This record gives sequence, structure tokens and C-alpha cells, in this order.
Amino acid sequence: MTQYLDFEKPLAEIEGKAEELRALGRANEEMDVASEAAALDAKAATMLTDLYKSLTPWRKCQVARHPERPHCRDYIDALFTEFTPLAGDRNFADDLAVMGGLARLDGTPVMVIGHEKGSDTKSRIERNFGMARPEGYRKAIRLMQMAGRFNLPVITLIDTTGAYPGKGAEERGQSEAIARSTETCLQIPVPLISVIIGEGGSGGAVAFATANRVAMLEHSIYSVISPEGCASILWKDSEKMREAAEALHLTAQDLKTLAVIDEIIPEPSGGAHRGKSAAMESVGKSIKAMLKELGKKKGADLVADRRQKFLKMGSKGLAA
Repeated sequence: MTQYLDFEKPLAEIEGKAEELRALGRANEEMDVASEAAALDAKAATMLTDLYKSLTPWRKCQVARHPERPHCRDYIDALFTEFTPLAGDRNFADDLAVMGGLARLDGTPVMVIGHEKGSDTKSRIERNFGMARPEGYRKAIRLMQMAGRFNLPVITLIDTTGAYPGKGAEERGQSEAIARSTETCLQIPVPLISVIIGEGGSGGAVAFATANRVAMLEHSIYSVISPEGCASILWKDSEKMREAAEALHLTAQDLKTLAVIDEIIPEPSGGAHRGKSAAMESVGKSIKAMLKELGKKKGADLVADRRQKFLKMGSKGLAA
């Protein structure tokens, strides 16, 4: 059953009525409800297109957080072959909020790393809702350094509200781990491609996304802080999250204008959760194209390209 967002309630009513008609038709074969159900389906499709044609930043936040949206594990299963997970930071523990390992993309060996939020209550708790601890970032550092030694391109999939802010994480050096991960992104002499598939929150996202090429799905978000957190700080009222979302310029469209990202990957009508296969296929095509482009560059050029990209960031600016 589809989980509807707040702004999708009118759509839920129409799709619900269409399903009720079909259920009546199945229960009573003498009733001809096909044409009425088809008319409701057409109306729902038009409404879906209209709703998603011009989403506000806050509504994009809601779509980016949709629980049925494909997660890192889904992309790995769909796009990569021979995935061999690698665990642990060789220091403290294995952080399940970060998954990574060796894989092949169309036969090309790569290192893939990403945040995994989980898909049900049990897995979400196990994965800490995609909020990595220091050992998660140190695991990512280990894998990126390994990729550098063996000349393997690195692909990162970003989907986190931010790094875990708990006491234990702070005691084990959360900020240092994030900084080291960001530093490693800048240093490895191999292509580094990042795709924001849902939420890109704060330093927890930047630690994986300091890349040669950064792409975002059309309805994903990328920001230094969540709208709720920003509203709590600026207005002392978390209910001002809509205003905060507008002010943060966290949408893919704004960030492309600011040169923070390089590409916007289109999503199916209604968001990635309504067309998972199509969304994942689009991400795969984008990654392959970026990998082909970067494959022509040598190690020193890749490092220089990465540094220049971040030095120029924000130079274009937003229209007044």
C-alpha cells in the first residue's frame, strides 16, 4: 500500500475510490466498473503530474524522506554485480549505518560506499536511521584508501539526515572522523562520484560527497542543516520549517544554479518511490556517464579537479 504524504491527500482519495471500484468489480463480476475506474486513474495521473510539477522546498524534503524511497541497498542490488561487503574500521566496531565494499559496474571494478537507513522498524534501528557514528566514517576512509591503492573508482550514495550526535559518538571523535573522511575524499587519486539519493544532511553527507562529480535525484535535498533544526535556531520554533526550507536553498535545482552539484537526475512522476526501477536505472546511467568522463583523467588531474570544484563552489549565485 502506498504511503501518502500530507500534500497528496486529494490524490489518495481519488486512487482509493478507483481501487474500491475495482474491488467491487472483482466481488461482483456483473458490475462493469472498468470505464469508471479508468477515468479515475486518468484523473489521478493528471493530479500527480500537477502536484510534482512545482514542489515547494518543504514538499521536496517530505519526498526525499519518503519511507518507500529506494535506499542504498536497493541501488547496490540493482546496479552492481559481485558486491562484496567490507566491514569494520579496524579500530572500534562496524557501523551498519554505512555500507560499502567491492563491486562491478558493467564489469568495471569499483568501490561503492553509502548510507543505509533501513526499510522496516528492525533494520532502521540496526542501521541507526542512516546516521553514521565515527566508526562508519573511519570504515569509509579505509575503503577509499584501499580504492586509491588499487586504482578503483569510488562511488558514494548519500542518504542521511546527518552524522549521529550521540554522546558515545562525540567521545569517539565524531567531528575528527568526518573531517578525515572529507580530507580522504580530496586526496584519493581515483575518480570519485557521489549521488544524493534522498537526504544529504550536514557534514555527515559532505564526508562522502567531496567528489569530482556530485549528482542529485530531482526531489532529493542537500543542506548544512535540516529545515527543522534551522527553524529551531533562527526562529526558536521548529514549526517554521517551511520558511527554513525556502531560505536554505536545499533543492537540487537551487544547488545546480550555485554550482554545488553537477547534475540533476530526473525522477519518475510522483517521485522515486513510485517508480523505483526507473529511478535506479536513471542513477545508473548517470554514474556510468560520469565515470566514462572521469576515466580519461590521471590521478593528479583528478585531485586537482576536485579541489578546484570546491574552491569555485557558489560562485554563480542565485538570481535575485
